[in-house]
Amino acid sequence: MVDILSQTIPYTGILVSQLLFALVVLIAGLIVAGILSRMFRNSLKKTKLPELVSEFLVRFLRALLYVAVLLAFVSALGLDVSAIVVGLSAVIGLILGFGMQDSLNNVAAGVWIASLRPLDKGEYVTVDGLSGTVDAVGMMATELLTPDNQFITVPNKLVWGSPIINATRMPTRRVDVGVGISYGSEIGKAVTVAMDLMKAHSLVLTDPAPAVVTTELADSSVNLQLRAWTKTSDYWTVKNDLTNGVYDAFNREGIEIPFPQLDVHLDK
Repeated sequence: MVDILSQTIPYTGILVSQLLFALVVLIAGLIVAGILSRMFRNSLKKTKLPELVSEFLVRFLRALLYVAVLLAFVSALGLDVSAIVVGLSAVIGLILGFGMQDSLNNVAAGVWIASLRPLDKGEYVTVDGLSGTVDAVGMMATELLTPDNQFITVPNKLVWGSPIINATRMPTRRVDVGVGISYGSEIGKAVTVAMDLMKAHSLVLTDPAPAVVTTELADSSVNLQLRAWTKTSDYWTVKNDLTNGVYDAFNREGIEIPFPQLDVHLDK
């Protein structure tokens, strides 16, 4: 056994015993890094920091710990870590100047996002044309989860450099439901029916008060819009109820909801 440990790995100059020791250092280092990351996460939970900021700090610390473990692994192999760092400094500088420029921008943008929090974990946002619930903000990218369970990774620089539409930051939202009535129908009656529908809904707020407005005199219909305020958490429930409810109410009251029509005159 001693003879095996004293043998040198071909083409490397590294002893078998050094390799085994380095593997032990690597495994132990990864375990310790995981434990320290969890301890750091648990300690942050006791603070008043937002969850988004805490997650960013945990990921940043984990990345630093992994770098330290990697350097310890190389050092355990008997290699000169300082010589390696100096030898790669020119290459690292070149990468940072060109290839890593976007990465540095992403890290800087991630710091600003975590600090100023234009979005937060659990909020539904639209960024650069992409929509989803914020799952996390990492060092390089922001992670979104769509309602149909698609996972989207958006580079932080695109998030910070684009308008952010936050649909759930405010406690209340206005629900808009459009509906058209025929030109032969009474607008006043249609408005009254729509208003009664919104006022009767338990999730529609009385302040601001609901309203019905005429938005357009279209080719085949007079277009109305129901506007009702509700709690943000009840938005989709109210929108679905009012969309179905106005259809049933208009049919019940004899108010026609027309489909597009085209009159064709034939010249004989």
